[in-house]
This record gives sequence, C-alpha cells and structure tokens, in this order.
Amino acid sequence: MSLRFILWSTILCLSIPVFGSASVPYFHRVEAKVGDSAIKLLSRYHLIDHTCNVDQFKKINNLDQKATIKAGHNYFIPVYIYTYNGKSIRSSIGVDDWDKAIRIKTYNEVILAEGYRSQTIADSKLLWVPYHELNCIGQRIPLDEKVVMAKTVETSKKNIDNVRFASKGANGVETGTVSGRTFSIFGNEYENVPLKSSALAGKIFYLVGGHGGPDPGAMAVVEKKNICEDEYAYDVTLRLARLLLQHGATAYMVTRDNNDGIRDDFYLNCDCDERYWGSKTTMPVKQIARLRHRSAVVNALYDKNRKQGISDQYLVAIHIDSRNESAQTDLFFYHYPGSKSGKKLAQSLHSSMLNQYARYQPGRKYTGTVSERNLHMLRETKSNNVYIELGNIKNVHDQKRLLIPENRQLIAEWLFQGFLDAK
Repeated sequence: MSLRFILWSTILCLSIPVFGSASVPYFHRVEAKVGDSAIKLLSRYHLIDHTCNVDQFKKINNLDQKATIKAGHNYFIPVYIYTYNGKSIRSSIGVDDWDKAIRIKTYNEVILAEGYRSQTIADSKLLWVPYHELNCIGQRIPLDEKVVMAKTVETSKKNIDNVRFASKGANGVETGTVSGRTFSIFGNEYENVPLKSSALAGKIFYLVGGHGGPDPGAMAVVEKKNICEDEYAYDVTLRLARLLLQHGATAYMVTRDNNDGIRDDFYLNCDCDERYWGSKTTMPVKQIARLRHRSAVVNALYDKNRKQGISDQYLVAIHIDSRNESAQTDLFFYHYPGSKSGKKLAQSLHSSMLNQYARYQPGRKYTGTVSERNLHMLRETKSNNVYIELGNIKNVHDQKRLLIPENRQLIAEWLFQGFLDAK
C-alpha cells in the first residue's frame, strides 16, 4: 500500500469516532465493473439501503450528482477497514453495542461467502465495517427486503410482544384434513377447494408472500399504473396454497389479506391492509419488526405442530426482485448456507421449472438458479425453508409473467409440482 494511499485514507477517516484502543480505519477501495452505476456497485456490497452510504460514496470519491462510474477505475466504498485485535469486534472498533458487533460479524461472513473478501476476519486480521453502522443507523431506505436481511442478525429469541397470539387457536389455518372445503381467504370465486388427493397429507406449509402492510416491496409503473411486489407475490402464494390444500396438505397463509382473494386481474390494486396470521392489528411500521414478527409466527406454529409429532414442515417465502429494466430473469431460489434440506428443496423446485420449460417452451432455455443466501426468513425459522424470486418487476418480459393471471397460475402449478416431487 502506498504512503499516498495511507495518508489519503487517514484523512478520509478523521470524522470517524474512535474509542479506546480501536485502530484508525481507512475506506476500502474497489474496481468498477463494466455496466456499473454507483447504485449497482454499492448494492454489490449491500450498502444501498442507507442514504448516508450513498451520500458518503459521492463525498469520498469527490463525485457530483451527475457523475458516472467508469469501468476499470478504482473507487472508495463506504466500508471501513479496521485492524482486528484478535480479541473481539467491539474492542477492535471501540464500541460496546453487542447487536452492532453481531451485525458487523454477519456482514463480513456474507461478503466472504460472496467472494468479495478472500479471508476470514481471524485469518486476515482485518475487519470490514459498513459506514452506516458507525454514523447513520435509522436512515434506511425501504428497499428490497433481502438487502436488509442479508446483513442483519435478529435472533428469534428477541421475540416482540405482539406475536404471543401465534400459537393460540385455529385462526387462519387452512387445512385439507378438516371437514368442509370452503376457505374464504381465496375469495368468493375460489373459496371452494375440493380435495383431489392425499399426496401431501401430513405435510405443513407456512406461506409468506413478500412484504405487505406499510411496505409494498419492489415497484414499477406499467401504462401509468403502479404495480407492487407484495400484491403479485401474494396472489401467486394464494394460488400455491390452494393447490397444496387440494392434495391434502395443511397450509398457513402467514401474510394475509382478508379482502384480496385470488384475483384474475391484469392490474392488482396496491393496498396496505395485509396482516400476519392470527393478528388483529396491522403490520409493524419498522421493517426489522416485521421480519421478527413473521419469523416468530412461523416458529410458534412450528413448535406447536412439532409437539404433535409433525416433522414435515416447510416455509415458502415468495418475492419479486427489482433490477435494471434490461435484466430479464427466470424464477430463482435461495436456501440457507449449509442447509442440506433447504438446498434439496430448492433443487426440487428448480428441477420442476426446468422440466416445465423443456415441455412447454422447448426453444427457450431456463436460466433460473439455486444459491445460498443468509436471509432473515431462512436463518431465523426452524422449518425446512426456501426463498423464491419470481422475476424482475422492472423488466417488460418478466412483467408478463406477473401481470397475466394465467401466468401467475402456471407459476403456482409449476412450483406445486416441485413440492409434490420433493422427497
């Protein structure tokens, strides 16, 4: 490292609070890739959900609002590099906050797993600390949930008060084993759910449509109409739930909208009245509270059903991605790092998609993937779990997959076949 770089890095960090024996940090520097914008570069390092990270990136690189990123050039990113003292993260950076240290530890693990750093904290003696952790907690942009989940550790032991109802009563359970086959959650046209087989009898599914309540998730505008991630993910989730019930499974719609059943409309109205299973109150405003809430609901139900001897329990989280308009994507799947059961489940769903594309669209190669991701709903829930992304809400081709109701039904049917084939 050159003396000039050390001096410049030190100057950049003069505004950083340094406590106790913490080392003097410097900002990390990376090379921009072809096609990078500032947002794309920062998103690669999970930094775009805090406005201060974006502002600091421009400041430390002396960029104005209209500046463009040039491929092959090096840029500082708002990540401090501290010397790790071999004792603890807190003493290395001079903070007392245990939760902050855990978040920083997880961030380093995620960055390592994604290949952006080559060694562990212990091996390299270097600690990566996102700028927002020391400067601007709370200045969060409500972006795609996975960005926040990928770098925060919120343990299910930190239960919030309003999830105690989750293990009580039968409010919200859709089961294919009780008498009667009418389920109002699906709406008037689809509430009658005939039992077609017992292929999935004894299996329980916790179905979570992404976002909801005060958070619409990813959004786009089509023909001057807003389309919201939570509405289309919820519609596909409902359709999947109905198929599961038809074949004997028990299903919990963890995210629920009692006046939005299955809708055969092109445009689905964006609203904010979604709630969680068993809840009589609206979803929390703060995002991390919503994450804790839904994982706590799932875990409470899992524990209740596990005590009754039911081991085949599955969490299915369904989302829609948001990328550059030119980025066309197929359905892709995440499982928790190191989870053999999660990987096996994701691969079964992936195989179903491969087979269906080969059958119905033989000239079109399916490019969906299965990969690991340290997301809250994968990390903090006890059941076998999988996280599904349906496509890019901003891409015109992917929008057809979402907007056309027949396509939403096909997605649900193809996913259902994956669960049916899973062993």
